[in-house]
Amino acid sequence: MSDRQARGVDRAIQEAEARGEFANLPGAGKPIPGIGQPLREDWWLHQQATRENIGLDALPPALRLAKEREALPDTLDALADEAAVRAAVDELNARIRKALIGPVDGPPLRFGLIDADDAVTAWRDRRR
Repeated sequence: MSDRQARGVDRAIQEAEARGEFANLPGAGKPIPGIGQPLREDWWLHQQATRENIGLDALPPALRLAKEREALPDTLDALADEAAVRAAVDELNARIRKALIGPVDGPPLRFGLIDADDAVTAWRDRRR
């Protein structure tokens, strides 16, 4: 950007500010969400999905599975017994296995299957 363009942009911003166009904007006076936290690898996708209110169904399979894996503790915590926990892990593992074996749209999976015994142990520990 040239100096002339930069001065024009600065002048336009100052004029808009003088007219009050920046007053009462959404989020004014609130901290920026996520400030000070490390960015995840897919931070841009998460921001876009949040902004456009896109659900998990719109994500490529690999990213959808990653989100489900990330939310697994909360999902399992809502279940009442060990059999249900194992069934949920088995169901997710079946979809992960399918994505690992066959071609999937989007990025490749960066994780493997979930150990059901570990998931049950963690579920029990969180219930205490």
